[in-house]
Parts: sequence; structure tokens; C-alpha cells
Amino acid sequence: MPGEYSMSDLLERIYHNQLALEAAVMELTLSVEKQGLIEVGGNVRGALDTIGDNAGHIKQALARLRSAKF
Repeated sequence: MPGEYSMSDLLERIYHNQLALEAAVMELTLSVEKQGLIEVGGNVRGALDTIGDNAGHIKQALARLRSAKF
């Protein structure tokens, strides 16, 4: 394991954590919706949409950061 991680490595790990949390919350949402709590599920899906939208921006920024020459 390297002693230091670059900023892009750190951000990549945060990004992957975000995706993992998104998947976990979706699993819980599906369970809640099966219990008939459709409004709660809809609210959570709205928040997950925001996470998904931001994930695309984060991925683009990471690509730019990785390709930048310092």
C-alpha cells in the first residue's frame, strides 16, 4: 500500500463510496416500497436522482484531474 495517495486517488475513493452508498440506499428503498411506503420511496428516489446527477459531474472532474499535467 502506498504511503501517500494523490488527490485524484482520494477523490476516486470518495466517488466509489458514493456509488456504494447509492446502491445500498436503493436496496433499502425497494424494501420500503414493498411495505407500501410509496411516498417515502419517492422521496428517497428524489435524493438518489441528485446523487446520480452529481456522480456524472464528479466522474468528469476526476477525468480532467487525472489528465492534467502539473
